[in-house]
Amino acid sequence: MKKVKQIHVFKPNFDLLSEELVFIILDLISPNPSDLKSFSLTCKCFYHLESKHRTSLKPLRSDYLPRILTRYRHTADLDLTLCPRVSDYALSVLASLSGPTLRSLDLSRSRSFSAAGLLRLALKCPHLLAIDLSNATDMRDADAAVVAEATSLESLKLGRCKMLTDMAIGCIAVGCKKLTSVCLKWCVGVGDLGVGLLAVKCLHIRTLDLSYLPITGKCLHDILKLQHLEELLLEGCFGVDDDSLKSLRHDCKSLKKLNASSCQNLTQRGLTTLLSGAGCLQRLDIAHCSSVISLDFTSSLKKVSTLQSIRLDGCSVTSDGLKAIGTLCNSLKEVSLSKCVTVTDEGLSSLVMKLKDLRKLDITCCRKLSGVSITQIANSCPLLVSLKMESCSLVSREAFWLIGQKCRLLEELDLTDNEIDDEGLKSISSCLSLSSLKLGICLNITDKGLSYVGMCCPNLRELDLYRSVGITDIGISSIAQGCIHLETINVSYCQDITDKSLVSLSKCSLLQIFESRGCPNITSKGLAAIAVRCKRLAKLDLKKCPSINDSGLLALAHFSQNLKQINVSDTAVTDVGMLSLANIGCLQNIAVVNSRGLSASGVAAALLGCGGLRKAKLHASLRTVLPVSLILHLEARGCTFLWKDNTLQAELDPKYWKLQLEDVVP
Repeated sequence: MKKVKQIHVFKPNFDLLSEELVFIILDLISPNPSDLKSFSLTCKCFYHLESKHRTSLKPLRSDYLPRILTRYRHTADLDLTLCPRVSDYALSVLASLSGPTLRSLDLSRSRSFSAAGLLRLALKCPHLLAIDLSNATDMRDADAAVVAEATSLESLKLGRCKMLTDMAIGCIAVGCKKLTSVCLKWCVGVGDLGVGLLAVKCLHIRTLDLSYLPITGKCLHDILKLQHLEELLLEGCFGVDDDSLKSLRHDCKSLKKLNASSCQNLTQRGLTTLLSGAGCLQRLDIAHCSSVISLDFTSSLKKVSTLQSIRLDGCSVTSDGLKAIGTLCNSLKEVSLSKCVTVTDEGLSSLVMKLKDLRKLDITCCRKLSGVSITQIANSCPLLVSLKMESCSLVSREAFWLIGQKCRLLEELDLTDNEIDDEGLKSISSCLSLSSLKLGICLNITDKGLSYVGMCCPNLRELDLYRSVGITDIGISSIAQGCIHLETINVSYCQDITDKSLVSLSKCSLLQIFESRGCPNITSKGLAAIAVRCKRLAKLDLKKCPSINDSGLLALAHFSQNLKQINVSDTAVTDVGMLSLANIGCLQNIAVVNSRGLSASGVAAALLGCGGLRKAKLHASLRTVLPVSLILHLEARGCTFLWKDNTLQAELDPKYWKLQLEDVVP
């Protein structure tokens, strides 16, 4: 009798792997949540080690906290921004389960908690170093004062807590003396007294954001005495003017970043006073300031030779001023001149020819610039990694050829609304490190030019083709084939795009954002291809795609479990498709306006089924037919409603649309 050969199946014993080795593996796969989930389900050993390894969590809903924190006992960083409602009970559970290990907590998008919950958190989390309570617009002094019990706190954010006054800030200053970073942006009830107490009591502050506070130069005397202060943000502080600063004589040798943008009452005289003692300043932001950036102003920059970044957006800048900046601050690596309508070829050329180490340049909407400036930029700044030049319409097509030939290190390039053509794209494709390329409203480019980018830019992660009407499926196919790491693409109003493009893009498995608004030839078949293969898809704009129907949404509901935002306005979606979206646990934002296949009952059921919904944009007609109790229930759950009364309109021709835009902008 013939013996049957036995086949031995090898069964790996994962228990033999050391904990350190498993942690190394987890570090490598941690960027993808689905991979982590698959890993943890491999065996009991991996399940245990994955829970031990993970220290950062971002849950979808606060009612999941007890179960999640029971498993992940080593949680140090907890982000609750996806939980619009966090009750005192949830904070109590958090304090009990993660109190000893918790280091940072983000509640900036959460509400429903009170002083009782915050107090328990402060007392039970002795090692809490950072907490973000921004946007708690209903929080009053008594609620915020309990934060003072968290004596180990180093970072505190209270942005837009408009009910707070100097009293709450004073209590916090007395109790939290270890603070190194404080944000009070838009805390309009806080003035010189509260800020002054922070400066006197919290001597270790390094970063202080006082943007849009009704403060004056009075509290700045104490602030600039802080020996460790590195970043000071005074954006929109209208009470800070030249007169309030005239007696300021403090040196702040530690200051590295100063933001005095939108300080309309601060002129050259006041800025000179602020800068006089900041000899180590590296970053200066005076965008939208009333002072004219001329030769007289730039004399105040003599003492800040270490300056590496300057932002002058919206300022009135003279040619002499730019020339002086280039001469006095030749160590600059970042310059932003966005919407500086007075900038000319002469001024910009005299600036960049002095800045051999320039890395980032923003000349958005500098409409007087021509190819002369681009030629000088290309010849003088070979180390440039970011160039933003949206709406520089006087730049000739030939100038773009130089950018690709001379600036080979470019990673970010914004050419929106420019005259670039296929030859320009061919040259730009020489920038092999290009990761972000914006070509919106570029009417001279075609598939031929886009094919060069697809062949030569394998690191491309973001591509914007908004209203670039010369692009078809052939160009998108080239991108999909060569740029497999693509994460974001916008083909809105490219009306020749069909399902073939979506099938091609489905090969880009890392795709997260897909915008195809106003593409009438896209159907649910193409959408299904994206849904099946692009598991990381998070944002989807399908507005005015009339051939998108329920079958496309059913595919999304089955395969796109990471989807957070979707717009299906003006599509053929009905109640069936809307109800299917309730199966996507991550879904936060829904926009559905002018979709005639929907009924009030279908919309109500869909909204009720989406447990994590935070924002819903609906047609105004639904406001009167949806049950008031339903709207109140969803709002109590943390959902915000936007009611739109838009009517379906024919799309303008892109060239006509562009001309209309140019007529409006000076």
